[in-house]
Amino acid sequence: MTTPDPSVRHHSEHTERALAAWSVDSTSDLLVRLARETTVAGLMHRILKEARLLTGAEGGTFYQLDESSDSPQLVFKAIHNTVLGLESRDPGQLSQWPAIPLYHRPSNGSGSGQPNHQNVASWVALTRQAVNIDDVYQTGDFDFSGTRHFDAEHRYRSRSMLTLPLLNHEDRVIGVLQLINAHTAEGETRPFTDDDQRTVQAMAKFAALSLDNQLLVQSHKDLLDAFIQALARIIDVRSSHTSAHCERIPVLTEMMARAACDETDGYFADFNLNDDEWYELHVAAWLHDCGKLATSETILNKGRKLQRLLDGFDAVAARFAAAMAQAASAAEADALREDLDFLERINRGGEFMPEPDKDRVRTIASQTWRDAWGITQPLLNDDEVTNLCITRGTLNDDERQAINRHIDITIDILEQLPFPPKLRRVPEYAGGHHERMDGRGFPRGLTREQMSIPARMMGVADVFEALTAKERPYKPPMPLSQAFSILKTMRDDQHIDPDVFELFLRSGKWRDYAERFLLPDQFDVDDVTPYLADSSINATKPVSKP
Repeated sequence: MTTPDPSVRHHSEHTERALAAWSVDSTSDLLVRLARETTVAGLMHRILKEARLLTGAEGGTFYQLDESSDSPQLVFKAIHNTVLGLESRDPGQLSQWPAIPLYHRPSNGSGSGQPNHQNVASWVALTRQAVNIDDVYQTGDFDFSGTRHFDAEHRYRSRSMLTLPLLNHEDRVIGVLQLINAHTAEGETRPFTDDDQRTVQAMAKFAALSLDNQLLVQSHKDLLDAFIQALARIIDVRSSHTSAHCERIPVLTEMMARAACDETDGYFADFNLNDDEWYELHVAAWLHDCGKLATSETILNKGRKLQRLLDGFDAVAARFAAAMAQAASAAEADALREDLDFLERINRGGEFMPEPDKDRVRTIASQTWRDAWGITQPLLNDDEVTNLCITRGTLNDDERQAINRHIDITIDILEQLPFPPKLRRVPEYAGGHHERMDGRGFPRGLTREQMSIPARMMGVADVFEALTAKERPYKPPMPLSQAFSILKTMRDDQHIDPDVFELFLRSGKWRDYAERFLLPDQFDVDDVTPYLADSSINATKPVSKP
């Protein structure tokens, strides 16, 4: 028999009487158990379990109201059945259960359709009234064809059902709780009693408040995540040369942290991250380059050594054209053409410029040409010589200093933000990726012992991503063999953390990253043994927390 109760509201008399009858000890114990759940999924699972235990139900479902789509719907968040051995809160497993729409889709595809009163869960969500059914096979008030299909598939028999809404402090529905097949003390299936209903409603009042708080915390996390990821995308968009860098570093850093957590012996045996610490690392990785928002786009986008707002090489090429026209012989013109080709090549930048190439630049600069007024001018001015002789990349010392200031700005910004205690290490994690293990890095000259493990992981991730990125204008995509060789040298020079680098190689996380982000031509390594250290360093074992 279906018995909708129109008097069931957030502050109903039944709820108040049940609360009064409920012992202080029972309430306190329940609050403690609810408070122990630190995730939304865990709390929904706990609420369903507590409701089952209170009524002796053998099964049940927790639905969360999802209003993020065009039409509100109830989404499966936890399913229990002790007879069938079901106790799932895994999103992957629950995805097989389609959400229940609160409104039927209109034929024209726009607006909201008619309320979905055929399904008992959606009816409860829409009316905010509880429904207590003695036998779902003996009622015609709702469509239980889905229940019958489930029973037939699993050789099960659903009989009694109690479905009620969860209302938050604003009296809004945030979920629906559904219980199946109450049991007698002897284990026989029985209907849910009025006392069962009142007790669960009383418990649901506390549960809804706890859940609403968790959902509020989660919404704040979601907002923070969206904000920091938007900042990262802005940074990446400002320069095509480092596009996606801010998106890849979190992936790479978290891969290394996962590998460290999986270690059972050695240096990382005691390293572990709880949920809050994982989130702290996640936030830091996304914000590690936020100071680049204050870096000049002219510097960020300097893809050639002579590039400013315009490509300065055009002026050099024009001078060479004039000089070749003024050449005394074809041989002299050919020599100028070779010099111009050389300058065009080195203007692109690279990983290293040898001294003989720098000497050639200076020799070329000593040559002259006559301008339109017949005045003799050098083929290259001092500023052009300085920039063309840049050893690595395309930035000169002043520009490199300017771009390096982004890490000071990053730390300054993050240290001024009012992070809660659970995120207090974000500035340290994010601000350490340019430090060196020997204390000769920047901005603070920290040594390995003064840095946390996550900060050291971010340092290795930052270098590896930069070496293998396919967007850098001064070099082709670097193959893994070359990147690992450079990292090995940096390890030996006490630039990057040796244990983190070893872990990155041994764990195979480099392969996971390469398969996801690198080009096939870069994948030229199968065995990383040549890049491993001959002997592990004698380091102090880290504490269990980062």
